[in-house]
Amino acid sequence: MNSMENLEKQLICPICLEMFTKPVVILPCQHNLCRKCANDVFQASNPYLPTRGGSLTSGGRFRCPSCRHEVVLDRHGVYGLQRNLLVENIIDMFKQESTSNKPTPEKKEETPMCDVHEEEKINIYCVTHGVPTCSMCKVFGAHKDCEVAPITSIFQTKKSELSDGIAMMVGNNDRIQGIISQLEEACRTIEENGRRQKNLVCEKFDQLYSILEEKKKEMNQKVTAEQEEKLNYIRGLTRKYGDHLEESCKIVEKGIQTMEEPEMAMFLENTKPLLKKIADASSISHLDKVERGYENMDHYNTNFKKERKALCSINFIHDDDDEDEEDEDGEAGTEEAEGAHTVAGGSAVASTSVQPSAPQQTNSSPSTAKSTAST
Repeated sequence: MNSMENLEKQLICPICLEMFTKPVVILPCQHNLCRKCANDVFQASNPYLPTRGGSLTSGGRFRCPSCRHEVVLDRHGVYGLQRNLLVENIIDMFKQESTSNKPTPEKKEETPMCDVHEEEKINIYCVTHGVPTCSMCKVFGAHKDCEVAPITSIFQTKKSELSDGIAMMVGNNDRIQGIISQLEEACRTIEENGRRQKNLVCEKFDQLYSILEEKKKEMNQKVTAEQEEKLNYIRGLTRKYGDHLEESCKIVEKGIQTMEEPEMAMFLENTKPLLKKIADASSISHLDKVERGYENMDHYNTNFKKERKALCSINFIHDDDDEDEEDEDGEAGTEEAEGAHTVAGGSAVASTSVQPSAPQQTNSSPSTAKSTAST
């Protein structure tokens, strides 16, 4: 029974909510409709389509009620759609199976009867109360003082109103679908624009990083150059003092050997040149001295408070700043040298130049660091 109920749900038309009736047409989107229901939807979607003798003279279009896929028809209209014979056969088999398993239901009366006068058919329409009724209710019943009209004319009027309402709703649904498509396209455009602008911002910051790296390299080279100069001078001076010390040690050793000479004449003969060497070695006036503070490198100090403040103020420029940006472009060469950069998409200018001030220093080179020692 559950399988039969599930099968019955698959055989329900989405328009009339009843089981498909022959012939069943298959739409290009593979959904099925009763031909009559498809024709009603088609006429509601194309109320102004010209007809001649009850047949279409040109094609039209409507949307599938299941998936909103647009169905384009030729001049044959709904009758040009292919019938789904497989679904029709399944419906026939389902009905036969349902008939064999269920008791035969009582046949319903085709024409509804009046609730008050059970033997009277409902054949008129009370315009005053807006309900269908029978002739006896008009003559003797509750609607004797009401305005009535033939039910057939009211039926045609209401059917036309309903058809117009369906056509209006279908057109309104199409407009809403168009708006939804536009909104979805706007979302895609916003996402693409956002990705592009973020890429531009990253490019500008990469340029800023490269300028800072180049400036750091340049400043380090300056410090390294003076460092090597001072180290070479000190190392050379160390070698000179070392040579002098080695020579003095040799003289001392020679003096000790001379002191052990027992012969006075030989001793006196060797002492004279030795005393002269001792006098010369005792003087270091020919050697340079390093002044106090020569090894100091504090004059290469930096202060990035202004640059840090400028970097923190980086932001997107506004439309009011376009004229200022044009003026800044004219001085781009100078600003680039000073480290001023503008972020893509409109960023504020931030000066990031680093110019270390070199305070007055003494003995910053070997020539000025040397002084003659007093004897």
